[in-house]
Amino acid sequence: MSTTGVHPVPQRLRWAVADTVTLTGRALAHWRRQPGQFVVGLLFPVLMVLMFGYLFGGAMSVPGGGDYREFLLPGMFAMTVLFGVEPTYAAVATDTARGVTDRLRSLPMTPSAVLTGRAAADLLHCAAALVVMLACGVAVGWQWRAGAPAALAAVGLLLLLRFALIWVGIHLALVLRAPGSVVVLQILVWPVGFTSNAFVSPDTMPGWLAAVAGYNPLSATVAACRELFGNPGWGGESFAAQHAVGLAVAWPLLLTAVFGPLAVRRYRGLGR
Repeated sequence: MSTTGVHPVPQRLRWAVADTVTLTGRALAHWRRQPGQFVVGLLFPVLMVLMFGYLFGGAMSVPGGGDYREFLLPGMFAMTVLFGVEPTYAAVATDTARGVTDRLRSLPMTPSAVLTGRAAADLLHCAAALVVMLACGVAVGWQWRAGAPAALAAVGLLLLLRFALIWVGIHLALVLRAPGSVVVLQILVWPVGFTSNAFVSPDTMPGWLAAVAGYNPLSATVAACRELFGNPGWGGESFAAQHAVGLAVAWPLLLTAVFGPLAVRRYRGLGR
């Protein structure tokens, strides 16, 4: 301890990491006790893969040719990332409504650990979900064709997007607080998911909607993943189409830079 009574920075960092690990374990323990929640969360994207890949896939055409399932799977990976943020939103809202967050804030721990622990647990949850989805993709005939390093980079972009969305969800949960308000997040999530290039090329949409879909953060990640996986994509001459990987990095960093501080500020203001 320093003579000024302020703990040295390395010591504070060690405590922050230790508190984050503890609260990450708390969040993971909830999922271990309720594995059905995790399983049910995977049923939706798996069902979507089966429906679009087998029921509707025969009627779908891929720009420039190619197998529709290979076009679809990167989009489904991104949809898994997007829709999976709802349980985290509900968990944060429930803890806030029940006073759990206030009790955690009263404990002698690093204040930020409550949020970073939740974010870390969600990221691990997402990684496990992506492993399942990758296995599902391989089972239906999908392949990555650009090598393992590029495939790992694509998975990294998916996790980067999830990390950004976590902070969006945490901020909204701290603002609205009520667990039942998850419907608000659903209202935001569904348009983002379906006004993207996850299922079809934006070229098939009306002009204004194609522009929205082209610059959708989800579209950037999907297009970048298709490129890195070596799967067929929608191409195009727009800036978004030509710089998908750059936008897939820039969008999540921007969302995190905006909503991360907002979530921390809202958390610190609870109870005032």
